[in-house]
Amino acid sequence: MNDIKTDHTNAAWHARRLAATPRGVGVMSDFFIERAKNAELWDIEGRRFIDFAGGIAVLNTGHVHPKVQAAIAAQLERFTHSCYQVVPYTEYVSLAERINAMVPIDGPVKTAFFSTGAEAVENAVKIARASTGRSGVIAFGGAFHGRSLFAVAMTGKVQPYKAGFGPFPPEIYHVPFPCHCSSLDETKYAMEQLFKCDIDPSRVAAIIFEPVQGEGGFNPIQPAAVKWLRELCDQHGILLIADEVQTGFARTGKMFAMEHYGVSPDLMTLAKSMAGGTTLSAVCGKQAIMDGPSPGGLGGTYAGNPLAVAASHAVIDVMLEEKLPERAQKLGDQLVARLNTAKAKYKRMGDVRGLGAMVACEFVDPATGAPDADMTKKVQAAALKRGLLLLTCGVYGNVMRFLFPLTIEDSVFAEGLEVFDAALAEALN
Repeated sequence: MNDIKTDHTNAAWHARRLAATPRGVGVMSDFFIERAKNAELWDIEGRRFIDFAGGIAVLNTGHVHPKVQAAIAAQLERFTHSCYQVVPYTEYVSLAERINAMVPIDGPVKTAFFSTGAEAVENAVKIARASTGRSGVIAFGGAFHGRSLFAVAMTGKVQPYKAGFGPFPPEIYHVPFPCHCSSLDETKYAMEQLFKCDIDPSRVAAIIFEPVQGEGGFNPIQPAAVKWLRELCDQHGILLIADEVQTGFARTGKMFAMEHYGVSPDLMTLAKSMAGGTTLSAVCGKQAIMDGPSPGGLGGTYAGNPLAVAASHAVIDVMLEEKLPERAQKLGDQLVARLNTAKAKYKRMGDVRGLGAMVACEFVDPATGAPDADMTKKVQAAALKRGLLLLTCGVYGNVMRFLFPLTIEDSVFAEGLEVFDAALAEALN
């Protein structure tokens, strides 16, 4: 029971959380949200925070966008659930039609809806296996594809996602990710060795990758690597899956990150910012591939929830009307310039990188260039003390990422950058 007549402080609720919920559900903040609007939120004690975390890339259209809120409210008056597989609703079909027309996939496209990004990834693999009759899956070091057992097996980061949860499903393989810190030749060699030593390419159903790795450190893939992957998949009859759970829906300056590369994947996974904070994900892909599983092989009791589908329609409207891909690029350019200025000032700041508004910076030991996770946490804590929410990421935990809503007001964005500058000065000086 939510007994609001008892001590309603952050400290009291923090103690209750520790007693009532398991430690495996890690929580960054020791305060509790009361309300939010666009890029700001307030805790139960009335303190204001600027949100540069966005619920981990879920809030590209901000907290409680009026059009998204209205769409959910209108749907709430009609019905909240029928299970699409039992009694379908037209909005599911029309949303699929909209996404089919938007995604950068060649030829006729079909879309199926689920609830979470991990569900989308696992269903993409099911579709790939059913369509090809093969079982092997290749992913990349540093990848993040979810926390469910098969998805976390594809994830290329042990702590905290894989430690203690094995053994994992078989026939999942990893090769180095070709980004700013590694060569494409290294990836090609690793793939060649994989095909010679571990699995014949004729047994590989799919290769899955993030156009920009999220949890792995906001690492954009090399454009030449995307073209090479497409050619490799075509050569061996392997399906190419682009995981756009975090990169999708305007974050990178395009509606989908794959638009930057001019390469058509066979399947795409979508989630996070596609439904304004409600629970919705999708797998979309070439028609013949999507039709691989038999009727009943895909779905879920809550998959394609009516409230989330209504929210997603509104989110797409907002993104088109407010030109959020263009705004993402503008805000991202401003942030990169600001970070590069700071990098010239502070030797502990390392690489600044990103695509559109999916931007990050590293913190390193200035003497050795080694990753400095402790300093990253100090900057994060200094920002939080001043009311700015930021998230870290990276295999070594030394990357600060920026995921502010793309609808953020210019004044709030500028204020957030000022707070970050102050946090840098405190932590790095």
